[in-house]
Amino acid sequence: MRLCLRANRWGARRVVGALFRLVSRLGDGVFWYVLMAVLSVFGGERGLRATVEMAATGLLALTLYRLLKHWTQRPRPFRSVDGIVAHVPPLDEFSFPSGHTLQAVSFSLIACAWFPMLTPLLLVFTLLVAASRIVLGLHYPSDVLAASAIGLVLGSGALVLGSMLGFGL
Repeated sequence: MRLCLRANRWGARRVVGALFRLVSRLGDGVFWYVLMAVLSVFGGERGLRATVEMAATGLLALTLYRLLKHWTQRPRPFRSVDGIVAHVPPLDEFSFPSGHTLQAVSFSLIACAWFPMLTPLLLVFTLLVAASRIVLGLHYPSDVLAASAIGLVLGSGALVLGSMLGFGL
């Protein structure tokens, strides 16, 4: 809980809070939709294949995310820990797992596999998305870590399945 409190207090600083609010907003989907559009338009056949893998993985991730949220019904930190404030309104009621992080990890893994030159940008953005969820008071570190693991499994699975079907790399 101390990590949550410290991170959340750090997010109360004007510049830090503004950065993480922006990152969180982009992580709502805007960044990923723009990335998929750019890959589709400028990435040729590789870009289209990467986009299809990302979109299919995103649908599976969304389904799994909703099932886990409904099943666990873990309250968000700002609702259950004194002193934690939600610096932005949550998109839904429950905390586990972090959907932003799950999508960021799975999408980044797929995009970087197809376009390795994107790795520095996507690694930094994904880490900022994950951190933003804690700093903004919306998730516990365990929500973010679990979502990262799920995202790795889904992203890796999509790449392996795509390869097995002759669609992948």
